Formats: sequence, structure tokens, C-alpha cells
Amino acid sequence: MEKVAINHVEKTFPGKSKNESFTVFKDISLTVAPGEFVSLLGPSGCGKSTLLNIVAGLDQATEGDVTVGTEKIKSPGSDRGVVFQEAALMPWLTVLENVMLATKKKMNKEDAKSSAEKYLKLVHLSKFLHSYPHELSGGMKQRVAIARALSMDPKVLLMDEPFGALDEQTRMMLHREVQFIWEETKKTILFVTHNIRESILLSDRIVLMGTRPGGIRKIYSVDLPRPRDPASPEFIQLEQDIMSILGGEIEKVMKEEMGDDFNSKKASLLYGTDRNMGNHI
Repeated sequence: MEKVAINHVEKTFPGKSKNESFTVFKDISLTVAPGEFVSLLGPSGCGKSTLLNIVAGLDQATEGDVTVGTEKIKSPGSDRGVVFQEAALMPWLTVLENVMLATKKKMNKEDAKSSAEKYLKLVHLSKFLHSYPHELSGGMKQRVAIARALSMDPKVLLMDEPFGALDEQTRMMLHREVQFIWEETKKTILFVTHNIRESILLSDRIVLMGTRPGGIRKIYSVDLPRPRDPASPEFIQLEQDIMSILGGEIEKVMKEEMGDDFNSKKASLLYGTDRNMGNHI
């Protein structure tokens, strides 16, 4: 477990012409405590994944810095495991070989095999060690990706909408898996999602980001007992509180994209019953 400290981070990209640029977000400061589960929630384009990539060392901040423990992040490292929306497994390798791939440079073959088997057992895939990716469901592939990230024994687990492409039943099953893994490993987790309900189910805190140029609009502490019941009055109230702010951010995005064609009276059509911000944008 390690603390993640994001210190006054800004990200600006160059525009099409020499003098143009656009700022995705600015002056973001956030501390994730050791062993804490924090979700980044916000409309498309607010910079959630970009911020996660900066923490991962896959991108560089224009201003500010990120530290994990006492180490300033400048590049990718084995102290940070990353799980993306796509599992990105090697199709010619078995499940076991895909997980071993992450540790083959830092362990001998037997130790890498033992580590891979340990984490595949943790994600309940021990019966599929010698299966190939094309023989797995989407949810199983994501569990392999999680096992691969965990096999590096990272101090921090970074998850970028890992369930975004999955059906609702598979997503619900993986919610339980991730909660179990988090409770078992005590890893610090930073999790990107569009889904309000998902963020409440999983998180200790939810960081709500605003539209570009984005920043942190509000941070919610989720003081609900686990496992959480989406039908409870407390859960529903928190969902509504988040939606009251996030709905306005979504409308800003739609107005910017659609101009005069945007009809705020139809804004309710933007939001699914699962409060998933990714359905229509």
C-alpha cells in the first residue's frame, strides 16, 4: 500500500495551429490514502483517463507533479499496475502465460508461474490456466487482466473503465470480484468510471470532475456499510446528490457539441436508469 499525491496538476495539449492549445484540466490536487479506493467520475472529455495516465507514468503533466509514496512519477513502473477497458491479452499465449508475461523480467520462471497461479486463483480462474483468450468470455478476459496487474505486486492499482464494454450482469459480477480483491490485497486503487452506481458500490470516496477545462467539482465520502444495497434510501440519496451536479456538467458538454440544436427539455434522455454517463455521449 502507498499514498498517491496529485499536486496542482494541469494538462494542456497543442492545438491545430502554432498558437493554439486547449487545457483538459488544471490545478488538480488530490491525495489517495494507502489502501483507499477512490473513483474518478465525470463527463466524457473531462480528463479522467488522462489524469490516470499521468499517475501511471504513461503521460506527463504540463504543470504539477504526482508522487507515489515518496517517489515522484516520471515514467511507468512496476509499483503501479494498470487495467484498461480492453484486456489486451496476447492471443497466442495461454491464460497462465499471459499473466506470467508481466513478471518474467523480474522473477525466474518458477516464481513467475507460482505468482501467476496465485492471482489467477484469486480471480477464480484456476480451471482456465491453459485456455486461450478466444476461449474466454469478456468478463473472464478482464479477470485475467486484473490478475496480470496484481502479479507485479504493485503498490497502487489503476483501473480505467475496466467494465465499460461489458454487459450489466457481467459488470455486477466483477463488482463483487473487485471488492473481494481489494479487501484481500489492501491495495490502493484509483478507478475511472462513467457510472454513478458503480462508483458508489465500490468507492471510499468519489471525485467528481467538471467539464473542460476541468477540475474537481466535489469529493463525496461514501460512508455506507459494505456490501452496499443500491435500493437503500442512503444509496439512492447519494446517487441523486451526485446526479444533481453531474447532470449539469453533462448538459454543458451537450450544449457545446450541439449548439442551438440542444433541447434542455430532453436532457433526461441522456441519463440511463443505471446513471451511466457513457450511454449517450
